[in-house]
Amino acid sequence: MRILLIEDEEPASRRLQKIIHDVIPGAEVIGTIVSISSAISWFRENPLPDLVFMDINLADGLSFEIFREVEVEAPIIFTTAFDAYAIDAFKVNSIDYLLKPVKKEGLEAAWVKLQKLGRKKEEQHYAEKYHQLPPVPKEFKKRFAVRFGEHIKTIATDDIAYFFTENKVNFLQTRDGKKYPLDFNLDQLEELLHPELFFRINRQFIINIHAIAEMRAYSKSRVQVKLNPATQHDTIVSVERSAAFKQWLGGGKED
Repeated sequence: MRILLIEDEEPASRRLQKIIHDVIPGAEVIGTIVSISSAISWFRENPLPDLVFMDINLADGLSFEIFREVEVEAPIIFTTAFDAYAIDAFKVNSIDYLLKPVKKEGLEAAWVKLQKLGRKKEEQHYAEKYHQLPPVPKEFKKRFAVRFGEHIKTIATDDIAYFFTENKVNFLQTRDGKKYPLDFNLDQLEELLHPELFFRINRQFIINIHAIAEMRAYSKSRVQVKLNPATQHDTIVSVERSAAFKQWLGGGKED
């Protein structure tokens, strides 16, 4: 914690430095400035400190004059023998306003306030950085493990023509005509499959766009889909999914 003092009374400066070292761990007083003009020069020529203790009444005027000449973004704790300037003090980036003689309890309270403010700013900083991060692309399932008899094999998602439910059992159908039972239900599969390639046409079927062999208009603006490999089940797009299905065919997304 690099601390700058702006104080023109030597006894007040010594007292303040002692309390600072008692209250703030690792505090380093990097300088003591006694006038407005020297403070303006200092801020123009040096990097900002972590904290400034600033007396309001200096030999050459009120320290508020400093802010009219330079931008001081460091947090400030004002010290003064008078309470008449409290409102003016809080018009700039003041953390607290301590009356002289500064007491340890008052500085401890100001230090706690500064720490809380610092944590809030840090949390806000990380929140802003988080929201600025590009979205992480969603990973979709690339293969499924299936079991037939005592054997287990993996099937690439690209090799699957469609998924369907039959007699309350879920299956996948490969593009070469093989059928395997599956542990996932269709609701789960909708979250796992790439939406550009797979679409759930009704409560029973999720189909791969490459498995569509033929399509025909059906009643109530629905679409009848003929699949390859063929299936004995009706593969008709439900009424509530018809509009989204047509968007999907054209490469668009459901709203």
